[in-house]
Amino acid sequence: MALDGAFLRHISQELEQSAQGARVEKIYQPNREEMVFVLRTRAEQFKLLISARANSARIHFTKFVPENPKQPPMLCMLMRKRLSGAKLVQIRQPQLERLLFLDFDAVNELGDFVRLTVVTEIMGRYSNIILVDEDGRIVDALKRVDPEMTSERLVLPGLRYELPPAQGKLCLLEVEPKQVITALQMQLKEMELSKALLSVLQGVSPIVCREIQHRVGRGEQLMLQQLTDSHRERLEFFLGRLKQEIEQCSGTPHLVLGSDKKPMDFTFLRPEQYGTSAVVREYSSTSELLDAFYEERDHIDRMRVREQDLLRHLTTISDRLSRKINAQRAELAQCAEREHLRICGDLLNANLYQIEAGLSSVELENYYEESLPKIRIRLDPRLTPAQNAQKYYKDYRKARTAEEKLTEQIAHAQHELLYLDSVLEELSRAVTERDLMEVRQELQEQGYLKAPKGSKQKPAAAAAPLEFTVSDGFQVLVGRNNKQNDRLTLKLANNNDIWFHTKNIPGSHTILITDGRIPTEAALRDAARLAAFHSKGKSSSQVPVDYTQVRHVHKPAGAKPGMVIYDNYHTMYVTPQEE
Repeated sequence: MALDGAFLRHISQELEQSAQGARVEKIYQPNREEMVFVLRTRAEQFKLLISARANSARIHFTKFVPENPKQPPMLCMLMRKRLSGAKLVQIRQPQLERLLFLDFDAVNELGDFVRLTVVTEIMGRYSNIILVDEDGRIVDALKRVDPEMTSERLVLPGLRYELPPAQGKLCLLEVEPKQVITALQMQLKEMELSKALLSVLQGVSPIVCREIQHRVGRGEQLMLQQLTDSHRERLEFFLGRLKQEIEQCSGTPHLVLGSDKKPMDFTFLRPEQYGTSAVVREYSSTSELLDAFYEERDHIDRMRVREQDLLRHLTTISDRLSRKINAQRAELAQCAEREHLRICGDLLNANLYQIEAGLSSVELENYYEESLPKIRIRLDPRLTPAQNAQKYYKDYRKARTAEEKLTEQIAHAQHELLYLDSVLEELSRAVTERDLMEVRQELQEQGYLKAPKGSKQKPAAAAAPLEFTVSDGFQVLVGRNNKQNDRLTLKLANNNDIWFHTKNIPGSHTILITDGRIPTEAALRDAARLAAFHSKGKSSSQVPVDYTQVRHVHKPAGAKPGMVIYDNYHTMYVTPQEE
């Protein structure tokens, strides 16, 4: 991983220079894997993000604070109790391990001063945030590790904190470059130099090892058996320079951007290995760099985690409805034979005089057809001919009633499935915690989700619709979810405004505000593109979009949120584009 022990040493120095002596003002836990400490000095306030996420574990100052839940988790409340008002007195890093110890002077419940330590372990999926008391015992941890998970190193309240097992690598803070070269000679000769460096050195990431190889080999790939005396001299020189930059924390944070302008790596060295295939951007601080590298990806990950339970619940309901509809359609297909049942009853009634009791079947002329073909009718030998006829009539009436009920139930289930598709689509467009909260509240109101027991939370304040200015200065409003679609179309919009919606495709209600003007063709097309972009058809071309005046849009009684009917409409085919 790019956030190696050497880079963490640079972060440690930055934290020490800016926040040592600061006091803990607030503590937040936006989700189960991240915590934010608000630290205040006499002159400035800092937001310290500590993340134990498997793919983005890190610690740094941040400007992008994640949204916080209304109810803080237990660990957050414990941290607030023990660390509120505490003073950050020291930041420690053992060698170049990916560990950082934040020592705080705090006051306990008895008023005595105690030393508490927040341990940040940055180790991929084993990353953790651990609170340790003055005796070195664990108070609690973000991720508890019990004997069922491992027997090597337990992380549980009351146990003594132990460092993670050492990897036995060389630390550049304690050894000289010649010792590193000697250790390299003991590796497999067929091994690439960069991989050999990675296996020997502590606290350096693959990008640093590749950079050393690039500089030693002047851009050529180097295997250990290819190293000449000249290569060894260059290797000793660049390892010495690396040692100096790590000791003095003199490196400058650099971010590597791919050809698509998306961040792909970072380091405290200026990387030369990418040449013209990547863009290298320099940052003034490690925190600024890490904010730029992780923020967009972490935001997507956070939203994905929070919407996962909703997505799973909606998918389960949709699958159940689909299976129900298929079963009802199969049953409805059987009801299509009900006319045959009535005909059998009529023929039996018309021929009672010639049917003997106790027969299991009888052949009679079908006078409903011109050729009077013979038809075999099955009978129940235990019933009289008249009772058999009545049984056929009874089965006919039962099939007719079933057909009516099944048709009604299938139509209702299809409308319900269409509504769930619209909720899934709005869920895919949710970008904030409030968007997810509104979707959750909508599902609770419609009976698809149960409100938490004892919950007295007030409904979240409705967010404003999305606003856009399109061609010729017209304003367009786009609903974020079904409830907002209803509010936008039925309450906010004027009767003369133009309403847009993708044809037979789940999506947002889109309103072109006319303000008494006649909309231009360009404005109509822009509004139609916005409606298509905020729909399930956003990645398609030639998406059909219906539009009409708001006065022609109506909501049937009892219809679910976002469901309307409309007439006097036109259809436009557009290709949505993000811009």
